[in-house]
Amino acid sequence: MDNNYTTYDEGLMNSVATGRAWRALIAYSEKNKSVHMQNLFARDPDRAKRYSALFEDIYLDYSKNRIDDEGMSLLLDLAQECDVAKGIQRMFAGEHINITEDRPVLHTALRNRSDRAVLVDETDVMPAVRKVLSRIEKFSNAVRGGRWQGHTGKAISDVVNIGIGGSHLGPQMVTEALQAYAQSGLRVHFVSNIDGVDISRTLQTVNADTTLFIIASKSFTTQETMTNAHAARDWFLQQGATEADVARHFVAVSTNRNEVARFGIDTDNMFGFWNWVGGRYSLWSAIGLPIVLSVGFARFSELLAGAHAMDEHFRRTPLEQNLPVILALLGVWYINFLGARSHAILPYAEHLRWLPDYLQQADMESNGKQTNLHGSFVDYQTGPVLWGSPGSNGQHAYFQLLHQGTHLVPADFIAVVNPSHDLATHHELLLANCLAQSEALMLGRTLEQTTEQMRADGYDDDTIQRLAPHRVFDGNRPSNTILLRQLEPRSLGSLLALYEHKIFVQGLIWDINSFDQWGVELGKQLASEILPELNEGPAQGRNTSTRLLIEYCRSQTDKKH
Repeated sequence: MDNNYTTYDEGLMNSVATGRAWRALIAYSEKNKSVHMQNLFARDPDRAKRYSALFEDIYLDYSKNRIDDEGMSLLLDLAQECDVAKGIQRMFAGEHINITEDRPVLHTALRNRSDRAVLVDETDVMPAVRKVLSRIEKFSNAVRGGRWQGHTGKAISDVVNIGIGGSHLGPQMVTEALQAYAQSGLRVHFVSNIDGVDISRTLQTVNADTTLFIIASKSFTTQETMTNAHAARDWFLQQGATEADVARHFVAVSTNRNEVARFGIDTDNMFGFWNWVGGRYSLWSAIGLPIVLSVGFARFSELLAGAHAMDEHFRRTPLEQNLPVILALLGVWYINFLGARSHAILPYAEHLRWLPDYLQQADMESNGKQTNLHGSFVDYQTGPVLWGSPGSNGQHAYFQLLHQGTHLVPADFIAVVNPSHDLATHHELLLANCLAQSEALMLGRTLEQTTEQMRADGYDDDTIQRLAPHRVFDGNRPSNTILLRQLEPRSLGSLLALYEHKIFVQGLIWDINSFDQWGVELGKQLASEILPELNEGPAQGRNTSTRLLIEYCRSQTDKKH
């Protein structure tokens, strides 16, 4: 793949959907669309063993998928045809695979724990990466050890991270996931929403003289982040602090030294990163500072090591045994050949409650694309709608649709074998529900089975005839189950890298750029235009719908506020 753009018609001629492997998968799907997973298990007693894998402390069971050895072989043919192995090597080699921004993609360098050099345009970036990590370690040790003090001489008790998107979702998710390792007496808060409720509510819970604010914005001009940052700064000064005190209570994760200094932050307390780090892949960089403050640098290093271990697996392992590749191919199978439009992430772990939100951005911002690398519109489906929430809660909400709805929704069940608490009964019930739900989705319940069960329960024939159809489950609903021995930094790092690389492989197969996000730009531009119009009135040429909405907001606004 190169940076040369072709015409729309030429792009379609090169479409992956016209290739031999794709056509073979269409034929296979037609031939096997009525096959039930129960029959796959019946035909192959060793299926669960063969369709599972152990990576360190992570166990993956992908046996509950609507595919057999022939189908997996055809999917691997597709990966070969799309040159996935070469794409993987190009990323690790620092080639400019983000073609629309002419950048390499090297979040893997941030967690490189080997002595291997990582070259960007013939320069080894690892010395710079290690230098930033060293500064983060020194700073976090000072804050956590009480040596970094506020302007009144008190130690820091609260950290407020102000960011949005990748500067918020990753750090928030990991900080919550590793809450069992958090330092007592140091609370970490996250503010991202431009709705003033978010920053106001957080500021009501902290004291100005013991709070450290992290302003996370690469450009230090992100509208939502800087609006919240200035609100925090104004509040801080209103509590009796001076302009000089800002430097003791605000630090920046940014690359814009001038704007950071203008805000009042000492640039010695600015932690940078690089343009080859995409926002949704940035928790491994200085953006992870709130994680380090919460759990300590040693735990953060374990998180990086876990991700690096998965990176090495992804880089070195043949495609047929490569876990990110396997998950990616299964996702392509459902999206492009069985008509699935969404994918559910179901963590049976309260500490992983932000994981679906994090993976939403990672997946949908990466692969929600309609244009291939040649600049042509694709003629096939790309990224799925990704959604989910903690599993036991979801069972009493949307699982009805998963079991009996008309949509095919593949799901990932994620659970932790050994909990971080002592409530054994709770945890056994949680695990039982996780395993039961994936089994129920696979097995289903026939009309005959339902009738027999209702008869055993004492129902009369008329009631059975009337109610039994409503209790039938088709089953054959696919899922993967991922079990972590414990939710600890290393295993979490591996899990997150597993999903990152899965997303990348799917982008390679769909021939799209998984590392830009031009789709968010137009909304930002229009918001900047509309902002003054809320006070001055809509501009000429504004469409009638938006014009009327602006006028309604103007007419209903309480000017006292």
